Amino acid sequence: MLGPVILAASRSDTMRRVVSAAPVTRPVVNRFIAGETVDGTTPVIQDMADSGLEVTMDVLGEDITDPAEALHARDAYLKLIEALAPLGLGARAEMSVKLSSFGQALRGGHDLALRNITTVVEAATEIGTTVTLDMEDHTTVDSTLAIHSTLRERFPETGAVVQSYLFRTEDDCRALAAAGSRVRLVKGAYKEPARVAHQDKGEVDKAYVRCLKTLMAGEGHPMIGTHDPRLIAIAQELAIRAGRTPDAYEFQMLYGIREAEQRRLAAEGHRVRVYIAYGTDWYGYFMRRLAERPANLAFFLRSLATRG
Repeated sequence: MLGPVILAASRSDTMRRVVSAAPVTRPVVNRFIAGETVDGTTPVIQDMADSGLEVTMDVLGEDITDPAEALHARDAYLKLIEALAPLGLGARAEMSVKLSSFGQALRGGHDLALRNITTVVEAATEIGTTVTLDMEDHTTVDSTLAIHSTLRERFPETGAVVQSYLFRTEDDCRALAAAGSRVRLVKGAYKEPARVAHQDKGEVDKAYVRCLKTLMAGEGHPMIGTHDPRLIAIAQELAIRAGRTPDAYEFQMLYGIREAEQRRLAAEGHRVRVYIAYGTDWYGYFMRRLAERPANLAFFLRSLATRG
C-alpha cells in the first residue's frame, strides 16, 4: 500500500529536502549507498571481488536539467573507469548507467545521451569491461532500447535492463534474447499507470517468470535481478532445463540487501553480481529501495524510532 506513496515522494523536491535534512537519514542511507566518492567506494569493490562476487557500479544521478550536467555525469563515469583499471577485474566490475543522467530527457536528448554513453562504453571496452543501460520509467523505454541497439553494433556486450511489470516487456525479451546479448530482468521500481503496467504484485511475479523463461531459452546471457527466494529457485530450475552452465547466466542483487544470500549463491558456484551505487545524489535511488521491499521500509522506520 505504501509503495506508490513512497515512489511519488521520490519525485518530490519538498520530501527530498525533508528526508535529506533528517539527522537519522544518513546512517540508514549508508546501508544502501557504498560511498560518496570513487576513492571511498573502491575498497568496497575490492572486498566484493575478494569474496568471489562481481559488481556493477552506478554513479548516482538522474533527472538533470542542462547539457553541462550530462557532461558532468559522463566524466564521473570516466573517472570511475580510471579507478577500476588498476584493479584488473575486467568484466567482473562493470557499470550501470541511467541515460537520464546523460541528458536523455533534454531537447535533443536521445542523440545527446547516445554521444555521452558511447564515450563511456569506449573507455570501458579499453579496460576489458562492459556497460549495462538501466531502464527507467516507461516513457524512456523506446529511446533506451534504440540506444542499446546502436551501441551493440560496435560493442555487442552492452547490456540492457527490462522490467517485468510493463506489459510490453515479454515482447522486448523475445527481441533481446539473441546471441551475445546481456539482459537484466527486474520487476520494476517506478510508479507506472495501469494502462502500461501490472499493478498487482502477483501479476508482476507471473510476468517475471514468463520473461525469465524466454531469456533462459534464448541465446543471450540472462541477468536475474531479484532478491525473491522463490524466483531465485525458479531461475535455477529454468537454467537446468535450458542446459545452461553456471557461467551462462548470473544473479544480481543490490548492495546492502540479503548479503548472506549473495555469498551463499557464490559459494555454490553461481555467478553473483552486486549492484553498487555511490555518489551524493542518492535521494531518488534510496526512496525506490524503500518502496520496493517492505523490509527496507521497516528498517528505515525502526531507525527513525530508535534515533528520534
